[in-house]
Amino acid sequence: MRLRSFLLAVLVTVWNFPAAARASTLAEAIAGDYPYLESLFKHLHAYPELSMQEFKTSDRLAAELQQLGFTVTRGIGNTGLVATLRNGDGPALLIRADMDGLPVQEKTRLDYASSARQVNLEGVEMPVMHACGHDMHVTTLVGVARRMVELKNQWHGTLLLLGQPAEEALGGARAMVADGLYERVGRPDFALALHVIAKYPAGKIAFSDGLMYSSADTVRINVRTKATHGASPHLGHDPVVIGSQIVLALQNIVTREISPIEPALITVGAFNAGTAPNVITDLARLDVTVRANSEATRAKLLKSIERVAINTARAAGVPEDMLPEVIIAPDGAPTTTNDAELARRVRDAMERGMGADAFVEWHQTDMGAEDFPDLVNTTPPIPSVYFEVGGTAPEQLASGEWADHHSPLFRIEPELSIKAGVEAMTLAALELLRKN
Repeated sequence: MRLRSFLLAVLVTVWNFPAAARASTLAEAIAGDYPYLESLFKHLHAYPELSMQEFKTSDRLAAELQQLGFTVTRGIGNTGLVATLRNGDGPALLIRADMDGLPVQEKTRLDYASSARQVNLEGVEMPVMHACGHDMHVTTLVGVARRMVELKNQWHGTLLLLGQPAEEALGGARAMVADGLYERVGRPDFALALHVIAKYPAGKIAFSDGLMYSSADTVRINVRTKATHGASPHLGHDPVVIGSQIVLALQNIVTREISPIEPALITVGAFNAGTAPNVITDLARLDVTVRANSEATRAKLLKSIERVAINTARAAGVPEDMLPEVIIAPDGAPTTTNDAELARRVRDAMERGMGADAFVEWHQTDMGAEDFPDLVNTTPPIPSVYFEVGGTAPEQLASGEWADHHSPLFRIEPELSIKAGVEAMTLAALELLRKN
């Protein structure tokens, strides 16, 4: 009996040793690679590009991956690309990184801060900044590619690395799928993505077994009425008053039609009407963002918004042929939800390689959204996992002197976040493509 126990202990030790050795070697290899990755990150940060105009970013990412031996397919959904590396028979894994920046003037005073300007798709010149960390995402993707090439003897199958345009505009993923993404490069068995997150300490990993991000929809409400003189309001219908009533009534949807324990949000971010104080105009325009944590709640919110807008105007006496026009933008994003079984498998692989202290507890503090689901909500769905990597130095978090995403002061601690992102994603990829 003692001999069997001894042999079992030896077997367990031998079985676990290669994994521990590989993990140590992986972290050391990433550390050795970091100066190269840091240079790439600083370049990307200094030269951001707007959604659907990521031409130079796409060129640089394609060149980096081609040098490593990947076959690169360009021009998917405009500037999107997929780099393919085949390594024998086995499953196919897609890893996505979004590439676009934001129309924000950077004020971080970093020595590699962006001073870029670009004409947007509406023809207006705008400042551009990586105010959401997509420069880190692209850099991490390259870092993972470099490790996976070096570790080809430890995995088999097909690796698909995807550079996605226009995540900030919530349309890039859908555009790539509509442009024949999977017909052109093949359909993956799994998909992974990450996001650097300012609210967590740099280098810490966080994700859940289910919901990660809310849905997001944009709704425009055009309140059309009969214009009149400001001194004769009884001769028309005031769209400013009706629009104001709609703004207030929309909040009743959240507070009185949705369960109080179900997250839901309706925000009127823009209200435009009128040209002069003594003119009652014939049009008020409301631009609304709508967020939910379930597809059922999302559908109910959108349906209720239309009902409230139309009937508020009807109650004000607006004729039937002039009732508000409610337009739901087609580029809304569904909820981002991890496949529970796959998430547990990926977390176990990361924990074996990085240790339990590499993680912090995931928690939802806002209703941010992602368009990654548009890549995986196919028929049938592609099992996927989306995780977060902390990006703010711990001392900044402790002092409260940190800026959230989309701020002109947004900045990350690149070394800790990039190293952790590359290691976590590589460990996940090795697990999903591991040889039996």
